[in-house]
Amino acid sequence: MRNANVQSLLVSLIGEARTDALFATLNSPSILADCEPGRVTRAELAQAMNMALFEGLLARSPNGRTYTEEAIAGGGSVYFDHGALRTVRWAQNGALPPGEAAFTRILRPLGFRLNGRYPLDRLGMTGRAYAHEDAPEEISQFFVSELHPERFSETFQQAVSRVVGTSKDPLTPAAAGQLWELERDGTLPLDSAQALLPVIVGAFARQHDVPGEADYELLLAESAEMAWIATEGNAFNHATDRVEDVFALSDAEKAKGRPMKPEVERSRSGRVFQTAYRADTVRREFRGKDGEIVTREVPGSFYEFITRHREYDTAKRCWKTDLRFDAGNAQGIFKMTANAK
Repeated sequence: MRNANVQSLLVSLIGEARTDALFATLNSPSILADCEPGRVTRAELAQAMNMALFEGLLARSPNGRTYTEEAIAGGGSVYFDHGALRTVRWAQNGALPPGEAAFTRILRPLGFRLNGRYPLDRLGMTGRAYAHEDAPEEISQFFVSELHPERFSETFQQAVSRVVGTSKDPLTPAAAGQLWELERDGTLPLDSAQALLPVIVGAFARQHDVPGEADYELLLAESAEMAWIATEGNAFNHATDRVEDVFALSDAEKAKGRPMKPEVERSRSGRVFQTAYRADTVRREFRGKDGEIVTREVPGSFYEFITRHREYDTAKRCWKTDLRFDAGNAQGIFKMTANAK
């Protein structure tokens, strides 16, 4: 049975047909079986946001869309494990709060809590995972990474300032007030939640102006990740399907000729295994040296797959899914936007 509040939220945002398609595609957290129509819980709003963001990722990733359509046609579904986004921890960030602060102000009122910190030193970044307090195993996590420009050259830092210095803040005063109320009470009236949803979904996008092509080249020379942020901003970098056997899936997708990562990433714990398609190519606009608009093909977003084994919780005396990430895995997966063809 569908959660009435999640359905109402999504219908108001994307219409009935697309809402129906999402419900037919994604897992539904068991906590959402209990619903009070007209009063939206933080878990319901979090799930509606995640579903909308998943749909947005599919719109930018033809390979992910094809995989999902085939899974549904075969009677399957997608267990949305996590989505990932990239931020820049930099003071010259326009009106947008630097780094993950732009998103923790959204995630925390929705019920997400820090679930691990991962140094991504080879990339000059730090990653942090956020899991939902009310249903950590079933509501999709967020993997939020921050790029640290101070670890790169002065020329690079100047280019970063020129690119992200034009950023706008998508969070309106009304939305900030609604998030504060949600954090205080844990619920919102349906009409308030419907007004808030497009604002928070819209935060996962590029907030700065069209980047200069020369700046893009400067960034690309030192960091494929910062170059990606220049064109894609804070959009979902990837969305992830949790599957039973990522090794078998990888072999099957390779046999279909899909652009899979050559090897499956394995965590040091031996419980988390990840692979992905290479990023899909997208066409993006740049400002040329004389101010003209030019377009070129660049790496976009991609689709990932993960298998999580269980571990025994010695404190609670029960088995639980290992929801952690791995810094080595993450840095390997990040290469999928650097290596897009």
